[in-house]
Amino acid sequence: MFMKERLNTLISSVVAYAPKADVALIRRAYDFAESHHGDQKRSSGEPYITHPLAVAEILASFKLDVPSIAAGLLHDTIEDTSATLEDIRKEFGKEIEILVQGVTKLARIEVQSNVTQQAENFRKLVLAMSDDIRVLLIKLCDRLHNMRTIEHLPMEGARRRISLETLEIYAPLAERMGMNSLQEELQDLSFAQLNPDAYQSIVERIQHLHQLDKNTTALLIKDLQYILKKEGIQADVVGREKRPYSIWKKMQRKNVTFEQLSDVIAFRILVDSVADCYQCLGLIHSEYFVIPGRFKDYISTPKPNNYRSLHTHVIGPNQHQIEIQIRTWDMQKTSEYGVAGHWKYKQGLSSKKGTQYPWIRGLLDILKNASEADEFLENTKLEMFQDQVFCFTPRGDLISLPRGSTPVDFAYAVHSDLGDKCRGAKINGKLMPLRTELRNGDQIEILSSPLQTPSPTWERFVVTGRAKAHIRRFIRARKFSQFSTLGKSLLLREIKDSGEVLEVHLKKVLEHFEVKTLEELYARVGEGLLNAGEIIKISRVKQKNQGVEEGEDIPQALSIKPSKAKEALEIQGLIPGMAVHFAGCCHPLPGEPITGVVNTGKGITIHTSACELLEQFEKEPKRIIDVAWGSASSVEHVGRLFVMLSNKAGSLGTLTTLIGKNEGNIINLKITRRHYDFFDMIIDINVRDLDHLQHILASLRACGIVNTAERV
Repeated sequence: MFMKERLNTLISSVVAYAPKADVALIRRAYDFAESHHGDQKRSSGEPYITHPLAVAEILASFKLDVPSIAAGLLHDTIEDTSATLEDIRKEFGKEIEILVQGVTKLARIEVQSNVTQQAENFRKLVLAMSDDIRVLLIKLCDRLHNMRTIEHLPMEGARRRISLETLEIYAPLAERMGMNSLQEELQDLSFAQLNPDAYQSIVERIQHLHQLDKNTTALLIKDLQYILKKEGIQADVVGREKRPYSIWKKMQRKNVTFEQLSDVIAFRILVDSVADCYQCLGLIHSEYFVIPGRFKDYISTPKPNNYRSLHTHVIGPNQHQIEIQIRTWDMQKTSEYGVAGHWKYKQGLSSKKGTQYPWIRGLLDILKNASEADEFLENTKLEMFQDQVFCFTPRGDLISLPRGSTPVDFAYAVHSDLGDKCRGAKINGKLMPLRTELRNGDQIEILSSPLQTPSPTWERFVVTGRAKAHIRRFIRARKFSQFSTLGKSLLLREIKDSGEVLEVHLKKVLEHFEVKTLEELYARVGEGLLNAGEIIKISRVKQKNQGVEEGEDIPQALSIKPSKAKEALEIQGLIPGMAVHFAGCCHPLPGEPITGVVNTGKGITIHTSACELLEQFEKEPKRIIDVAWGSASSVEHVGRLFVMLSNKAGSLGTLTTLIGKNEGNIINLKITRRHYDFFDMIIDINVRDLDHLQHILASLRACGIVNTAERV
């Protein structure tokens, strides 16, 4: 009987905001869920139907449409009962079936502990909400009720895991949806489970502060109302205590105690128009001392979730520092309900596609470029967890980015092609390094080149998930190509006995080495994961036993006559840092003999043939290969010099000028020993080849202030 009363209350609340709601559909959905859940119980011992009913009630509190309410009632029937999607479609139609299916795909996320499984389920969530944003709304309300009743779960580990997942995934998603009240409750409920002592301490301090400042709060509200009324502005003024998790985060971020926080209680002024917002701001700033640097205008530059408000901090009565938020009633509705507050309930006007929201398009872009589900989850957390900084394009378009973003992040936010071709950036008209951290209000002009490609070093300083995903995708593709080219060359060099090895025979060993394509086979050889000699040996066995089947094409790529001796493998065309690495111990340069060492998973490391470290590979001759430089390269190499320089005024300037005039670029300089008359130093210089380095050395030796100059 009690359940029926709750159902009637639910229906009444829906009819209040949607008078033409299909009440019969809601009742049918409830009856279907109740009959299929039957005698099932929750961990609390309550009938299971209390959960879907509570989810529907939360959805109704956000004024969601009838199909969403029905899907909330039905969301667990596919996962936990004998009901099927076919049953849902026959009984309730295609629209509700899609919503229930979208939420059902995600159900197992709550009972899995494996990180990869969690990531895979989050990937499904993004895909589902891109088709219909209501899937996410239902899932958030489902998670909210589960968090409200989480204390009934017997296992502490399960409670902590679900709470951490809520804090890391669902609360940020609620924030992106603009549903601040839901976000804050999810954060507080998670915080209470993850750090119960800190949570309880902050709650008690808030209560104590409330008792002490009860009169002060009332005085401030009365004072603000008087100031506004005096100027004829109709406004509501309310005091609002900040939530425990919000206070905790601020204490952590600013490294302060609770007593040092000045804005535990914030005051909110609600007015009728945007003009009233700015008029209120002017009146408050004229009455109170303003705290510098604490004003934010989210009306002219809304947050990505469309949050709009004016925030200011002032010194109020009795020298209290207070935060004041000024917004219209419509802005308040958006702040509380977010996306849910935008629904149109007239038939045909509902906008359900999730891809209309830029942040969802951004997640889909990350998903497209991520190689694995857990990489996608990592990049998504980067995208969602940070405060925002607002920057502008030269045309004045606003781009919001996580705090700490760089021009490369900005370029990828504008367009992925612009990010890929970014070669430089002007910040406020001044050429700046690509790793420069952007600040609010910066105007960014990206300089691009059709010849530019993403640099692997960018990944070290970009902060947005979108930028990381694109850079990683490029690196994966380029590395695969480089390893494939290298591996094919290594296989060709291995053919030295009589007979031929054909691609058709290599294809027959793919299954043996658990690869699907020849390109993947070549790439594994180039990466050092497979041995070229073993592949050729097995291939020739296949060739001898089977021969070429009638009708098979004989590709020519590997159909070559063996040479009497191995030729040196040319490394030209292989990008340094991917398939080829230059040893830091000897800094090999074009023009001198070199030797390659195969490193598992990294390709080939190039040493000078005289490098002493090669001795340690004498017991592993298969790892040593003959390599050659090949044709001229535009790639710059590092030459390391030891220089003994006279300790005279201007000596260092003369030295660097001399190196620059000889087209050398100093990338590192370290003074290793200081004498009264001389300085010993190690200098790393970018040079083209060995001849270039020798030319610089000759110029240094001819200089009167240089006592010694030699290559290290």
